[in-house]
Amino acid sequence: MGEDPTDGTGHRACQAGVVEQYRERLSVPVSWWVIATAAVITLYVITAVPAGVIAGAAVGGIAAVLLLTLFTRYGGAVVAVDSEKLRAGRAAIEREYLGKVEPLSGEDARNAFGRDCDPAAFLVLRSYLPGAVRVEITDPQDPAPYWLIGTRHPDRLAAALTADSVARS
Repeated sequence: MGEDPTDGTGHRACQAGVVEQYRERLSVPVSWWVIATAAVITLYVITAVPAGVIAGAAVGGIAAVLLLTLFTRYGGAVVAVDSEKLRAGRAAIEREYLGKVEPLSGEDARNAFGRDCDPAAFLVLRSYLPGAVRVEITDPQDPAPYWLIGTRHPDRLAAALTADSVARS
């Protein structure tokens, strides 16, 4: 059997003994996989009927590999919070530079990603995510005034960011 990745409290252990307080993979929804499967089958059929099974299999196989690669890369972004850092996609920032945290859902989240978005903000968004969290950045060297992170659980992510905050000096 595999080793339990949690520390017994439901938090995942990560590098150097630091415990993650929140972790979410921004994976694409099942409906996208169903639509992609239907598209691959359709491409196979419309190619195989006039050009043969081998041509259909080639076109369908290429489409399947491309969609698989695209979905796993696009949906592979991870949002994680531990006692030291916030990680969103490929970016990370120390918690000491985090200011006000605001969970957003519904119309507020849509507006935050649209009309109310600052062009200098750092964004990790996915069109299929219902919520977001806006995190103010207090680092004077950082050009981004805030991070806007798409999430399925804005209240849980905001709680992880405000709980056990690093004391700011």
